[in-house]
Order: sequence, then C-alpha cells, then structure tokens
Amino acid sequence: MNALLLSAILGVVMMFSGILLKSKAAVRNLAIAGISILLLVNILEMSGTVFFRIDTKGMMAFDNFALLFNSIAFISTLLYLLLSARDMEKVGVNYAEYFALIFFILCGITLTSSFRSLLILFLGIEIISIPLYILTGSDKRNLKSNEASLKYFLLGSFSTGLMLMGIALIYGAIGSFDTSVIGAFTGTTPSALLIAGILLLLFSMAFKASVAPFHFWTPDVYDGAPTVFTSFMATIVKAAVFIAFIRLFDESFGFQQKQWQLFIAILTVATLFIGNITAVFQQSVKRMLAYSSIAQAGFMMLSLYAMNTDAKEGLLLYTVAYSFATIGIFAVLIKMKDYTFDGFNGFAKQQPLLAATTTIFLLSLAGIPLTAGFLSKFYMLKAAMGTGKNLWLVIFAVLMAAVSVYYYFRVIQAMYFKEGNPQPIETTPVFKWTLVVLAAAVILLGIFPNLLLSWYYF
Repeated sequence: MNALLLSAILGVVMMFSGILLKSKAAVRNLAIAGISILLLVNILEMSGTVFFRIDTKGMMAFDNFALLFNSIAFISTLLYLLLSARDMEKVGVNYAEYFALIFFILCGITLTSSFRSLLILFLGIEIISIPLYILTGSDKRNLKSNEASLKYFLLGSFSTGLMLMGIALIYGAIGSFDTSVIGAFTGTTPSALLIAGILLLLFSMAFKASVAPFHFWTPDVYDGAPTVFTSFMATIVKAAVFIAFIRLFDESFGFQQKQWQLFIAILTVATLFIGNITAVFQQSVKRMLAYSSIAQAGFMMLSLYAMNTDAKEGLLLYTVAYSFATIGIFAVLIKMKDYTFDGFNGFAKQQPLLAATTTIFLLSLAGIPLTAGFLSKFYMLKAAMGTGKNLWLVIFAVLMAAVSVYYYFRVIQAMYFKEGNPQPIETTPVFKWTLVVLAAAVILLGIFPNLLLSWYYF
C-alpha cells in the first residue's frame, strides 16, 4: 500500500514540477529522488513498516511475492532513469510529464502485482496501458511514432474489450470478482460461460504480454516508439503483465489447470518459434530486440504452464535478468544514430567499456552460463520438467534458446571482429558506472541467485 499511494502522489508532483521547476536537471533529479523514496518505502513494507493502512475489502493483498516484484520494478526503473533520463529531453518539450506518466505506470504495476479482484486487475492493466499509448506517440515530429501510438491504442482497446467480456462471463458463471472465491470453485463440469470467460481473459493477457499469435503489434510499436521509452515498455511493463498473468491463473483458475495447460504449451511453442526465427532475419538491432522480447515472453510462459514454486522463483529471477540486460542494451542503443548491425562495427575499439558491458547483457539474454539469464532459463525449464509431462516442450525451448544465440552474437561479432567507424558517443561517468553496476549484478545473480530469491521467503 505504501508504494501504491506514493507512486500516485509522485505522479501528480511530477506534473506540477514542469510548472514550478524551470531547469530540466532539477526535474530529472526530482524524479530520481522520487523513485528512490518509492523503493525505500516498499522495502520498509517488506520488513513490516506500513505508513498507509487502508481497508481494501479483500480486493488487494500485499504479500512477499507482490512486494518483492514491486522492489524489482522500482530498482529497474531507478537504473533506467539513471541511464536514460537525459535522453528523454530529445523526445519533446513535455519533459516533466514523461516522468509523471512513468510514475502513473508504476502505480498500475503495484495494482497488477497485488490484486485479489478481477476489477483491480482491470484497473491496473488500464492504468499501465493508457500512459503507454501517450509515451509511444510522444515524438510528435515522427510519423512512425504517431502510427505506432495509434496502432497500439486501437489494438489495446480491442484487447481491453476482450478482458471486460471475459470478466463479465466469469462473474455470470460464479457470481464473484474475488479471485479466492473463483479459485475455490469446485464444479466438476465447468459451464460454457466459465470456459469462455477464461479463454477471453487468456487472449487479452496474451496480447498485453505480446504472446503469439497476439504479438503482431509488438515489432511496429517498439520500433516506432521513441527508443528511450521502448526500453521501459519492453522490460518493466512486460514483466508486470506476466506477474499479473501468473497470479490470475494460479489463484483463480488453478482448479482448471488440466483444461488449459496444453493450450498454454501450444502458445508457448508458437511464441518461442515466431520470436526467435523472425529475429534471425532482422537488420535493425532495435527491431531484433523487439522480436527477441517476444521470444523471451515465450520462456516466461513456461512459468504459467508449470505454475509451481520453481516457476514463481524463476519468474522473479527472469524479471531481473531480462530487465537489467535489456535496459542496459537500450541505454547504449539510444546513444547511437545507426541502429543497424553495421552501426556496431568496430564499436569495441572506440568504446571498450560500453562494448564489454553490452556483451555481458547479450550473453545473459542468450542464456550463457555464469549470467543471470542462464539461471533464469534453467529455472523455467526446471519448472516445466517438474510437471512430469510434455517433455517435448522443454526440448523445443532448449532448441529455440540455441537459435537465439545466433542473433545475439551477431552484435558481439560486429563490435569485436568487424572494422568500422562508429560515430562518437557522448557519455557521463554516472552513465558508465551504472552500466558497470548493471553488468556486475547480471553476473552476480548468475552465480548467487539466492541474493534475490531469499527475499521471497523473508
């Protein structure tokens, strides 16, 4: 509850800061201070210190899983601001409003991680989505940005309609929005209303998480949106949707797992295949990362398929590994003008530190040992193996992980083994040190995952 109310308040504060503070540096520092305070109060709530006590009538519950994910989201956002906040100045004149929208998104994220009612889930998803439509089209001078925003808004609105219809059908079948009441339903023969409601919710959440075949908006939106906001959309927001995804199906539809588990397996296979195979043929690093994010969503779907302790632990670790690595890569990409693979030719000679950290991030996304990405993929595969069925799904996921090595290593090859004259990049000491910290965290969690997972049982 601390983080929920404070993030909303900070969003309003950032709106007025654009009027009261004339310096962009002051606005930026205020946002960084705000996210630091947000992280602090969430950690305090994990230790039992609650500043705001509001009776939510059982519609929300802030357990360890929710609070730990909130902390991960806030840490990732803090690192994102330290790396990329300066680059938001290039997008448009509404600098303070960009930070306000980010805080409102964080408010929605706390709702999606803590919901106990389908109504709160709907509110959380929409509070996340509406600011994203605005951020996607924030570069008003760029036609691709406007087009991406319109496409995202239209398709997002359609998926919202599916979600509302699904919630209505589930209420009609069970008579409650409460996830615990829905989860306690013991009907041996589920009604057509309930099955239709579950499917509609599945389709809607799959769209939000860019799961195939509902992924078609992702490459165009990620490519058209300002790169500085694509970084945020592809990491923290995607992870929040998956947390909501696994909570919804674990707490509400666990009793029907046998009915939908194979369907989830098929979606997982389609997502892994389409994301990885399409990424192989991309010539733009930014667009390649968009398709690879679809492939990463496929691995996250394994947690939904398995729905056990390893799945939840693995999803938390995957969130950190994927968010840290992708934020780091995009932070470097934002500084460059040429987003093609050729734009990275000779990059290691000009910027050895940036090339080294980028390499670590790419190795983590590819799932190479001694990185957090490797262990997170291992947890996902272990969780799927723990179900005792559909071994073919695990084998297929391993094969697709091997395919992903190809397109991630293309960037490493360009940086170290090809000659070129990349354009000079302007960086600050804070930028470089933050990248080093990110890279060190990726390696450290790849060796000692309990540094994170122990907080789950704190």
